[in-house]
This record gives sequence, C-alpha cells and structure tokens, in this order.
Amino acid sequence: MDSWYLPSFLFFAALLQVFGLPTPEIFDVDGGIDRDILDINEDLGLDLFEGDIRLDGVQERNSIVGERYRWPHTIPYVLDDSLEMNAKGVILNAFERYRLKTCIDFKPWSGEPNYISVFKGNGCWSSVGNSRIGRQELSIGKGCDKIATVQHEFLHALGFWHEQSRSDRDDYVSIIWDRIISGKEKNFKSYDDQKADSLNVPYDYSSVMHYSKTAFQNGSEPTIVTRIPDFMDVIGQRMDFSDSDLLKLNQLYNCSSSLSFMESCDFELENVCGMIQSSEDSADWQRVSQVPEGPESDHSNMGRCKGSGFFMHFNSSSVNEGATAMLGSRILYPKRGFQCLQFFLYNSGSEYDQLNIYIREYSAANVNRTLTLVEEIKDIPIGSWQLYHVTLKVSNKFRVVFGGVRGAGASRGGLSIDDINLSETQCPHHVWHIRNFTQLIGSPSGSVFSPSFYSSKGYAFQICLNLSSLPNIGMYFHLISGANDDQLEWPCPWQQVTMTILDQNPDIRQRMSNQRSITTDPFMTTGNGTYFWDRPSKVGTQAFFPNGTQFQRGSGYGNSVFMTHERLKSRDFIKGDDVYILLTVEDISQLNTTQNEPIPTLDINDLCTSFKCENDGVCILHNGKAECRCPSGEDWWYMGERCEKRGSTRDTIVIAASSTVAVFALMLIITLVSVYCTRKKYHKETGSRTANMTLENQYAL
Repeated sequence: MDSWYLPSFLFFAALLQVFGLPTPEIFDVDGGIDRDILDINEDLGLDLFEGDIRLDGVQERNSIVGERYRWPHTIPYVLDDSLEMNAKGVILNAFERYRLKTCIDFKPWSGEPNYISVFKGNGCWSSVGNSRIGRQELSIGKGCDKIATVQHEFLHALGFWHEQSRSDRDDYVSIIWDRIISGKEKNFKSYDDQKADSLNVPYDYSSVMHYSKTAFQNGSEPTIVTRIPDFMDVIGQRMDFSDSDLLKLNQLYNCSSSLSFMESCDFELENVCGMIQSSEDSADWQRVSQVPEGPESDHSNMGRCKGSGFFMHFNSSSVNEGATAMLGSRILYPKRGFQCLQFFLYNSGSEYDQLNIYIREYSAANVNRTLTLVEEIKDIPIGSWQLYHVTLKVSNKFRVVFGGVRGAGASRGGLSIDDINLSETQCPHHVWHIRNFTQLIGSPSGSVFSPSFYSSKGYAFQICLNLSSLPNIGMYFHLISGANDDQLEWPCPWQQVTMTILDQNPDIRQRMSNQRSITTDPFMTTGNGTYFWDRPSKVGTQAFFPNGTQFQRGSGYGNSVFMTHERLKSRDFIKGDDVYILLTVEDISQLNTTQNEPIPTLDINDLCTSFKCENDGVCILHNGKAECRCPSGEDWWYMGERCEKRGSTRDTIVIAASSTVAVFALMLIITLVSVYCTRKKYHKETGSRTANMTLENQYAL
C-alpha cells in the first residue's frame, strides 16, 4: 500500500463525519469479547478435565502419551456435517500449518481403524492421544473456529497436555488459589516427572498449550502470575505454535523435516544458502550489509544486531541499460506440485529497474535446463523494503532464479533481496502494506481502510482496521461495489476471508502470525431482515476513494479484538514501522458437501448418489468411477464392491485351517497315486530288461 493513501483516507473519513454522511455498520463475530477456549467451555457449563480434555480411558498421565497412544504420521479425519462452514475452512488451514512446520499430515478417512471425527459439539475439546476406539471425537463448537484453537485441540489429540501441568511449573509461575472459581482447583494440578515428560524442553511461556492468566478466575485478578513479569501478557497466546511446541512435537513423532517447507534464506551465512551466480549474465549479486544509497540495513535484523545483517545486492548503477545479474537457488525437490515464493525487495536504483523470477526445471524431457520466466516485477517503489509473493507450479526438481535487469534512467543504487522463503503452500491473494504504522495508533477518525481489492471470483472488498479502541485492535471485512457486480451471485455465497497480520520473522517456520477467518453466509440477515451479504449498491452506504470517486460500502464483519496492542508490539509484527496484512478470499462452497477434502465436485456427488455403499462404507471417486472405501477394525473388515461382505480374523483362521486340511488330504492322495504308478512302472521295466538280457545272451553264444 502506498504511504500517501492513509492520510488521504483519514481526510475523507473526517469529511463523512462533518457532513453527516452515513457510515457503514460493523458487526462483531465475538461480540466484542475475546473468549479463550476455557471461557467458551466455562460459559457452556462443561466440566472437562483441565477445561478442554475428554478422558477416554488413557491411563498414563504424561504431558505426552505413551507409544501406543500415538497416531501414525498421516492422521485420518472426517469433517462432520454439523460443523459450521467457517470452521471447516479454518480446520483445513490449521492442517496446512502442521504440514509447514512438522511432518504430521492429515488425510480424509478411508476406512482406517482409528480416525478423528471433527464435529460441532458444545465448546472446544479433545481427548489426549490416539485412544484407539475407532471414531475419536474432537469438538470445534461455536466460537472455536480460530486457527490456533484448532491447533491447540489437535495437539491434545496428538498426545500433549497443558504446559502448566508440568512438574517444574511452580519454578516459573505462581498459582493464586484463592482467585480460582470454587471447585475448579483440580484443573491446576501439576504432575511429577515420573508422570509428566517434558522431553527435556524448557518451560515455555509462549506455548499455544499454556493457560492464559485469567483461567478459571472468580473475579478480575489473574489466577496465574509469571515469575518473570514480562511474560504475564504472553501466556495463553492463541496465534500459532511456539518454537518449543514444535520442538516437542517433532521430537515425539521423530520428525526430521517438515512436509511443505522447502527453503528459507536470510543470507546471514557466507555460503548464501547454496545459491549460485550465473556465468552467462552481465553482472553479479553481492552479499552486503548496507548500500550507500540504501538500504542501510538488511530486512532480517533492521540494524538491531551489530556485526550481522546481510542481504544480496545487484548494483545497477555500475552497468549499462539491459544488463542482467542472475542468482539461482540450490536444487529443490517438490512434492505437491505447487509452491509459494516469498521475499523482500528493495529498490535504490532506477524506477525502471526490474526483477524477473525464473524457474530452471530439470527433467528427462528438459535436458537443456532452459529458463522459464514466471513473473516480471516492475514499478518497484524506491526507498523501502517491499514484500512480494510469486506462485509457482513445479513438479520436477528445479532452481528458482532471481534475475535483476538494469532499466532506463539514472541509477545510484540497485536492487536488493532478503528473507527468501519457499514452501509448498498457497500464496495469499493480496498484501496490504501499511507504512508509518505507529503514527496511526489512536487516530482521531478511529478506522483506517485498505485500498480496494478483488477476490478470485470478482467480488470487490476492503478491509477496515480499527485502531482507536486500545488496548484492542479490530479488523473487519466489507464488500464494496465493483466492476463485476452485474455478473456475480448475490447474496455473496460462502467466500472465506482470511486476514493475517504477518509476523515478519525471516524464517517462515518460526513465525507466529495472527490470523482470523470469516465466511459470507448468503442466508445471514440483519435486524431489519435484509441479507447481510447482499449487493453493496443495494444494502451499502455511500463512501469515497481518495481520488473522490464514489462507491457503496457494505456493513463490516469481523473481530473487535482481532489482536491486542501489546501482542502487536511483540515479535516482528511491526518492523521498520511497517505492518503487512495478508488477505485471501476463497470460495469454500464445496465444503457444504458431505466428507471432508476441499476438492469434491458435483460429478462426485452425482455418481455417489446412485452408488450406495453398505455397512458404513464411504463412496469416493477413483479414476472417474465411484468406489467404496470399507471400514475395518482390529480383527474385522468389510470387503466387496459395496462393502457387502464381512471378514474377520476368526473366519480367516477357520478358512486357513480348512484349507490346510484340504491341502494335506490332496497331497496324501497325490503321494499314494505317485507311489502306485512308480511301482507299477518299475515292475514293467524290470520284466522287459530280463527278457532283453536273455536274448542278448543267446546272441552272444
């Protein structure tokens, strides 16, 4: 986002107030209250172990469970029809976080003996570990559809208890017992190291599995006080896995690598992450810590660490127009066939300098390893780090190549790149770059609007950031009138909006970005009976772009407590006074169908409608045909085209025994016949040889 946009918009927002023009209403998903997992369950009157754990007969009381209670690395799941649409999309996004940062994967259930059934129950809860009971329930109820809440409950399912139940808990936090609701004290027990294994990982205040300071409080005072005061507002974070969460999970499941992560490079090491220069270009990229004309420091450290902070720089001022510098990554090996390349780019050269992104793919059909141009990045703003995403679709081993090109006009610097991340994930659709962010905190107008964006379906929208209600920061999604409205479906159906405030840590695996999602329900109505997500020209209010162009803006829907100001100031959410908000608007209408993977089609439904599986079998589409995936247990299974036949270990034993007897009898008969024939043949041959000998003797005489 250009820096001039915000003051201009604040001016027009002030005009709306002065002249009494109507402003759009905003509706809060959470009612203005940031309710944690325990708050949701407490309000529902649930009496679960430690607030959100359902005990399923697991005897070991460890912070992680024993070997027999662990899941396979790929966990079968079912998304129950009872789940809200937004929850389904959030759960699938949470699975992507697991894939990016661990070796844990998830697949739709196809008859495995044990699987997780995610449904909309009362509250947010899970069992701990694989209970081996077949269908194991995990509840994502009303208000639980936040990505970190889903991560939290699935960590329980994977075998983890709460962080503050560790044996060394009292060394790091104090439990204030008289502030706890009477009868809830049992939820604050800790367990000795014979029962609670912390995998030799230090106590983690920032764990997504830690209680918040207000857990089970009977008033307004905290029930948990950290012995290091700086961590009081850290415990109970619900943004993402902490580093220690990942360390323990990866140790427990023996993960040596992450499934969808491919590369991260901040150029701190002299080997520049194995990147190589081309011998066919006009210039080279140089590893530097600063450039006279900018940048003065790298993006990773922003000058905070003396003696460190490096990036790669192409000096366009030292070459002629049209000169190129090519920098290639190491060879990479894809698994999923789609990738997202993310990096930061700084332009201190000519406004006409550009960066080309190429792929050099290695395959039997591409023996010459030719470069394929993927994207040309032009009109790069001068004088600041900018975030870019490039979508790749590569199936063979490949290199990513960064090609700097000297443009026309005067140049006193060049192009710089830093903090490269490559993962087999989907790129965000849009990036809202807010510069000079701290100056906007507590702004008189109260709200800051993004530029207009378009979804992949063609819906126009804006994001509203409410910065006036500190200590909380709100974020809302508004549909606005756009160029495609006549061709679109109204009310807007099942578009899931994911808004993420980016943690700008150089390594994508260590980021703890704050993310929330909302979904446009076409049946949602306002108090006066109109459809909430109807066409903005019909239900919206008048608004103006900074250039004075008029448009209509619909009501906003989102979270008044998207994030607290204290959390926003933590980590790398604000870096160089820049904030990045990543936006994705995705059609999830296919999740309305039964069963879980986000790729079913009408063809699948039509074929399976007339192809019924028996005995709780699941109909799927395979090679264009409907097939049944049959359920099975420890000693039983169903089989046949429609799961119409049942087999069991007992049946197998009987069949095997019967087969053994039959084979033995057959072999005995064959043996007896063979002996009889052999003896008969022997007697016949013996008589013949005797006669021959008599004749020969006669001739000899």
